[in-house]
Amino acid sequence: MQVSVESTGNLERRMTFQVPAEQLESSVGGRLREMARTARIKGFRPGKVPPKVIEQRFGKQVRAEVLEQLLRQQFDNAVRENELRLAGSPRIEPQDEDGLNYVATFEVVPDFGDIDVSKLEVVRHTAEVADEDIDRMIENLRQQRRSWSAVNRPAQKGDALDIETWSQAGEERLPAEGSEKGTVVLGSGGMLPALEDALVGMSAGEETTVEVEFPADWGAPQLAGKKVQAWLKVERVSEEVLPEVDEAFIKSFGVKKGEMEHFRTEIRTNLERELKGALMNRLRQEVGEQMVATWSDVELPPRLVEQEARALASNAVEQARRQGRKVPDPGPDAHKQYLETARRRVLMGLLVGEVARRNELRLDPKRLNETLRLIASTYEEPEQVIELYRNDPQLMSGLQNRVMEEQVIDWIAERAQHTDKQLSFQEAIAP
Repeated sequence: MQVSVESTGNLERRMTFQVPAEQLESSVGGRLREMARTARIKGFRPGKVPPKVIEQRFGKQVRAEVLEQLLRQQFDNAVRENELRLAGSPRIEPQDEDGLNYVATFEVVPDFGDIDVSKLEVVRHTAEVADEDIDRMIENLRQQRRSWSAVNRPAQKGDALDIETWSQAGEERLPAEGSEKGTVVLGSGGMLPALEDALVGMSAGEETTVEVEFPADWGAPQLAGKKVQAWLKVERVSEEVLPEVDEAFIKSFGVKKGEMEHFRTEIRTNLERELKGALMNRLRQEVGEQMVATWSDVELPPRLVEQEARALASNAVEQARRQGRKVPDPGPDAHKQYLETARRRVLMGLLVGEVARRNELRLDPKRLNETLRLIASTYEEPEQVIELYRNDPQLMSGLQNRVMEEQVIDWIAERAQHTDKQLSFQEAIAP
């Protein structure tokens, strides 16, 4: 196969190559003959469909599939033969109308020189799940299952209040007519603090008017940065009622025997899983900061950095929309604010890959399986989740990349100059 590779930039390459016509026609013909043996077409017996009919019905689709397969195969062979290490995905386009000559443009991994991780200084955080952490989680679960009971007394922090409200901001009344009804738990931050403070001490049936100044970044533009007269009326005051941690309560969380010992064991297992992930995130950040600072002067593939920045910008917009926030059109340059973050992520990703390649690190199947089962255990039907991953190449590839990165991070941390720092569970899981 004739292949030519030329440099079009410090890290960009341009490759021309060809898909052999004979190989393409042979592969297409073989695939069509195989289909003819099993194809079911109305008016023909199985295995007796004329080749011309098979060609008319499936030829275009089969040719496209075979061409794509051969194209990838020829490109991968050329990459290996020329000892190229790609950074990101190539852009492959036909060079002529025949569709057999192609041009691929791509970026290559930069030269990092000597990667001596023993010079890095890394803090490794450690933590354990204590009994008080389990107690705290049980209280959180009780809070999730709390109910409310109406009381005939002034409101205090922690109470739920059914209220009516309306506001006057200059000439504008919100709402224009009537009032808005809702429920607020005092102390939860569901309302402006000044409004919650005004509600403390009020009883059902009482009303008040309070002047407050809304922050400039308030979600409602009609109120943002303005002094507002707010009218408040309390319709009902309710105090929380927490459920007893009895057999029924414990069974409601899937602990079949309803025993406290088993319940605490289940909670400990879940907290230890959360802690393991939090400690790995801390270690990833520690190692990442050291690696990025050490190799910050290395030139990175510009197209790969831009792609990462655009992905970050797109994810931010999508997350905002999922949260119900209105997002204006970000525009073509929205990604530019993410370029520095993208550069750090690309640099770390390439370094992790280089460390794995140079030291011949391989994915540990046992660790992969353990991580998959750990993920699946957070769902009601773990086996279905495991089956989903195993049948979805994209999901499995993402998991493999994650586990491989964690292996490399551990490998680097073991060989770097490191000190251990003990944290409490709460400190360890804090963002």
